[in-house]
Amino acid sequence: MTRGRTLRGAAITGLSLVLVAGGIYTVTTLLQRSEQLITEECTAAAGSQQAALATDQAANAALITAVSVRRGLPPRAASIALATAMQESKLRNIDHGDLAGPDSRGLFQQRPSQGWGTQDQVMDPVYATNAFYDALVKVPGYATLEITDAAQRVQRSAYPAAYAEHEAMARSFASALTGESPAALNCTLRSPDTAGDPAALLDELEASYGSIPTTATGQTLQVDVTDTFAWSVAHWAVANAKELSVERVDVDGKRWDRNARNGWQDAPDAGGRVAITLAADGS
Repeated sequence: MTRGRTLRGAAITGLSLVLVAGGIYTVTTLLQRSEQLITEECTAAAGSQQAALATDQAANAALITAVSVRRGLPPRAASIALATAMQESKLRNIDHGDLAGPDSRGLFQQRPSQGWGTQDQVMDPVYATNAFYDALVKVPGYATLEITDAAQRVQRSAYPAAYAEHEAMARSFASALTGESPAALNCTLRSPDTAGDPAALLDELEASYGSIPTTATGQTLQVDVTDTFAWSVAHWAVANAKELSVERVDVDGKRWDRNARNGWQDAPDAGGRVAITLAADGS
């Protein structure tokens, strides 16, 4: 009788373990599938307008805008640059041209044969962006021109009217990425599959903005900037979250949490700084 009870108990225990393991497997599988169903994209809002970009496009938009902030240019300059890059390359750093410009390269499809630099230079997003702004600031009154007119005076495109198609997107992302519109840029992302590297984050940040006072503590980088500059950096971090494995951004009493996927929410103040927290592992 005792042996029978022992066998039944063992069987029940074994069955329970199988059910628990099966339940864990089912939950894990469902979570993995739900992750795969997430459409990764970034959105930016300016007033009643909202625009969306793929994550790689948003990262390039963040760099283009950060360079304008670094140079002290008005937000209008970033709007013109973003509309131009979207028309020329779909905001992607492409390594080929077209029939109109077979040697065109990079974000702005700049042509080495037209004096924009070497192929290696125009394929460098920071160089290419600075080259665009160098030409833009030479256009008299560019900040008050229509985006199409300003872009055309720099690019001299065969299709000048096409730049206007991207004006709403450019305004929305420029407004957010310059910091003029707080809590206006959000990216919906899957969970990171690699740990973030604070040194890589700092390298990318300084490539975009130049030298900025920062302090690293573990997986968190604190950036000592305020006001619109703080929101520019915070939105830059969100736009680069996929590539750099950013999990959380805190600024001005607001928090963007990658895993919560609920946009910017109220949170404890980050002490007057921007706090960018990276994933500690791939979980």
